[in-house]
Amino acid sequence: MSGSWIVEGVDEARLTRLAELIALKVRAGDLITLTGDLGAGKTTFARALIRAMLGDPEAEVPSPTFTIVQPYATARIDIAHFDLYRLADPAELDEIGFDEAVTGGLALVEWPERAEGRLHGHHLDIALSAGASAETRTLRLTPDEHWAARIERLREIDDFLAGTAGALCHLHGDASTRSYARIRGADGPLVLMDSPRTPDGPPIRDGLPYSRIAHLAEDVTAFHAIAEALASYGMIVPTICAFDHDRGLLLIDDFGDLTFGRALEIGIDQQMLWSAALDGLLALRANLPPERLPVPGGTPDHILHRYDRTALTIEVELLTDWYWPAVKGTPIPADVKAEFLRLWNAQIDWLETLPLGWVIRDYHSPNLMWLSDGRVGVLDFQDAMRGPWAYDVVSLLQDARLDVPEDVERALLNRYRHEVAQREPDFDSAAFDSAYAVLGAERNTKVLGIFTRLAHRDGKRAYLAHMPRVWRYLERNLRHPALADLARWFDTHFPPATRERNS
Repeated sequence: MSGSWIVEGVDEARLTRLAELIALKVRAGDLITLTGDLGAGKTTFARALIRAMLGDPEAEVPSPTFTIVQPYATARIDIAHFDLYRLADPAELDEIGFDEAVTGGLALVEWPERAEGRLHGHHLDIALSAGASAETRTLRLTPDEHWAARIERLREIDDFLAGTAGALCHLHGDASTRSYARIRGADGPLVLMDSPRTPDGPPIRDGLPYSRIAHLAEDVTAFHAIAEALASYGMIVPTICAFDHDRGLLLIDDFGDLTFGRALEIGIDQQMLWSAALDGLLALRANLPPERLPVPGGTPDHILHRYDRTALTIEVELLTDWYWPAVKGTPIPADVKAEFLRLWNAQIDWLETLPLGWVIRDYHSPNLMWLSDGRVGVLDFQDAMRGPWAYDVVSLLQDARLDVPEDVERALLNRYRHEVAQREPDFDSAAFDSAYAVLGAERNTKVLGIFTRLAHRDGKRAYLAHMPRVWRYLERNLRHPALADLARWFDTHFPPATRERNS
C-alpha cells in the first residue's frame, strides 16, 4: 500500500462528499475495503458511494447485513456490496460469487478481515475511526499502486471544490482523457472538468507526439481562452466559474443532458436543430480568428494554431496506420501509402491558399446542446484552430455519430451559401463547395482511423458501429470532381462492396 490520505473531522456531509469523490475514479477490477468498529459509518459511506454511482442521491440502498451481498448495475460498472460480518467461514464466499464480483466490477467490502486470503484486485482500504466529537470520524484512505495516482488526483479535486456544496456524480464524457462530474448545488448545477495536462506521449515524427503535431489542446488554458473568445462573439459556451490551470480543473456552467442526439430521440425536428447550429457558424463568420488569445489568470497567451499541412497529414494517416491494418491484416505497402500522401498533399496545397477562419473542429451532435430557451450551447472546443471556414460546416452536416440525410445536408448547405453570399460580396461559392468536399473527405478519412484506434487501442469498440455512416459521407465527398484521383485510390484499395464492414 502507498501513502495514506488522512481526513479528520468528517461529519456525515463530508463523509458523503468523500464517497462521491471516490465514485468518480472507480474502475472494473477495483476492491474497496471498509474497516472500523460497529457504527463507524462504513455502511453510510458505502451507501453514498453507490448512490453516486447510480446517479441518484435518493436511491434505496439496503444494508447487506443479512443477505451478505447486494448487487447493483450502474451505467459504468457493476457493483457488489458485501457485508461479511455474519460470515461464518471464508469458504462461503464461493457460494456468493465473491471472486467473480471483484474481477468483473467494483467490490465494496465491509468487514474484509472475515475474507482473509481472498482479497484481490486494485485495492483501496478506507479505515473509519472515532473523531474528536461524537458526530465526526477520521478516515484513513490507503491505496495500492493502482489507486495511488487516483487518490492523489482526488485530493486535488477535493481541495479545488472546498466550499462548493452539492451532490457530486460522474458524467459520461467524450472520447478523450478528460472526465466530468455534475455538482447539484442549491444555486443550480455546475460541471467539474477534470483535465490534467495531457502527457505528450511517445514521439512519432520529428521528435513530436501526435497531440503536438495535430495541435490538440494539452491543458485547460485552451478551453478557457477559447471560451472567452467565443462568448465575446455571442456564441453560447459555458461560463468558467472557477479554475485552477496548473492542476487542470475547471468549474463550468451545466448545459444539461439534451445533446442533439437526445433531442432527436424525444422528437425534436432534426432540420430545426441543425439549422439552429448553422446559425452559430454563420454568426461566427463575422469574427476573424486572432493568432493569440489571452488567458484569464495571468497565464501566457494561448496560441491559436493554423490548421496546417502537418496537422492535416497526420490526420489522414490515421487511415493508413490504423484502419488499413485492421481491415486488411497487414501494414500498408510503402508505395501505396506514398501515393495516398501524394494525392493528399496536392489537395493541401490548395487548401492552404484559402482565407483563414475559425475552425472549432468538432462542431457536431455530441458537443451541441439544445437549451431550454431554444438556443444551442457549444462544448468541446478546446482544439480550435485557424483554417478554412468550410470545416465546421462539414463537421455539422456530416455528423459522424448521427445520420444527416443528404437532402437535409443539401438544404442547409444551400442556405449557408446563400446567406454568406448576401453578407460577403467576394464570397466564392464554387471554391467553398470544393473546400467542403475536400475537408469532408479529410475529416471522414481521419474519423475512420480514429474510430479504429479507439476500438483497437483503447477497447472502445462501440465506435465501430459508426463506420458505415462515415463511409457514406466519404463517398458523397469523393463524388466531387476535385477529388477524382483520391476517389480512384479508394476504389482500388477499398472497393465499395467492402467499405461498410466494421474493422
